[in-house]
Amino acid sequence: MLVISYNLRKHRAISELAALDERWSPDVICLQECETSGLAEDIGHHLQLAHSTTGNRLGLAIYYRPDRVLPRAIRAFALKKSLHDRVLRPAHERLLAVRLHDIEHDRELVVASFHAAPLTALNSLRRHQIRTAHAQLQELGPGLPTLMVGDYNYPVFKENLADKVRENGYELTLSDSRTYTRYKFFRGHYDFATSTGFDLRSVQTLPRGSSDHLPILVDAHYADRLADDDDELIAI
Repeated sequence: MLVISYNLRKHRAISELAALDERWSPDVICLQECETSGLAEDIGHHLQLAHSTTGNRLGLAIYYRPDRVLPRAIRAFALKKSLHDRVLRPAHERLLAVRLHDIEHDRELVVASFHAAPLTALNSLRRHQIRTAHAQLQELGPGLPTLMVGDYNYPVFKENLADKVRENGYELTLSDSRTYTRYKFFRGHYDFATSTGFDLRSVQTLPRGSSDHLPILVDAHYADRLADDDDELIAI
């Protein structure tokens, strides 16, 4: 399962999506900071719009490859608001999730696009948002393999975050290089993945486009399928 996550920087990088599809052939693309009104129903030759948030102009969207996965259920979630959210109201829904049927492997999974509160908020609030998001995803797909990608706005103290995420039954995986390099004092890994039921073979930072964030490409494999393959090898 190949999943791209991209913060479009106030929709500026929307024109790059067709090229990303052509170059990397993802099964799912998760977007943040896109103008949700008037999004194209199709990207390139392969991807269709599953859903986008509606509570704010700049929001979240998910595209999928219909010859690989099909949506079964879609939900958008409002998470705990920061002071920035309450005053400026930039975002109401910070989590968009879709329960998918994997045609190739005849099973279901959950993929989500996530955008945490900005750096003006405390890390404790973002941890609360992440914890709540994981709980909501388990309600959407109890026990299913789940992948949440996006802009976590968490450039420092990620070791502590990884410990907290692990307490929720998830694993945190960073990309192979930084995803935000625009300002010297804010550079770091902002865009990454948390998952359960998956083995993430790689999380690759893709070349820079017109956004201040770099997109990431996640190569996810079902953890139980890998275990079964290992058992077969041992048996042989």
